Amino acid sequence: MAFSMNNGGFGRRNGRGGGALAEINIVPLVDVVLVLLVIFMLTAHVVEFGLEVEVPKVKQVKESAQELPTASLDRTGNLFLNEKQVNINELGSEFKRRFPNAKAVYLRADRHTIYDPIAQVVSTLGQAGLDVRLVTQPDDSGPAK
Repeated sequence: MAFSMNNGGFGRRNGRGGGALAEINIVPLVDVVLVLLVIFMLTAHVVEFGLEVEVPKVKQVKESAQELPTASLDRTGNLFLNEKQVNINELGSEFKRRFPNAKAVYLRADRHTIYDPIAQVVSTLGQAGLDVRLVTQPDDSGPAK
C-alpha cells in the first residue's frame, strides 16, 4: 500500500476534481423564500381577524383610522377581547388591565346575534368609562337616500 503525502494526504490529487465542493448553492433557497413571500403578501389582506364575525351593513359608514382595542361578539354570543375569549362579568377589569390608556373600544357583533348580548356588552363597557364605537360595513346595494 502506497500513500501519497501531497498536501498532507488530503484534498485533490494532481489538481483535478474528486474533492468535496464546499460552497452552498443559495439559489434554490432564495427561490423558496421569494415564493413564500409572495404567498404571505397575497394572503395577508384576506386574514383580517381570526374571528368570523359578519357585521351588519348600513347606508352610511364613518371612516376611521384609529387603532383601538376590539371587543367581538360571534353568532353564539361568545365575547372576545382582541381575539381572546373573556367573560362579560370580567370585561371591564380585563379591558383596564390589558389596555390601561385606552379611552374607546370598537364593538364588532355578528349581524345574526340577538340584541340582548350586544346591549349587555355596551352597558358593561360604558360602566368602565369607555366610548363604544360599533363596527359596520358599507351597504353597496344602492344609492343612499
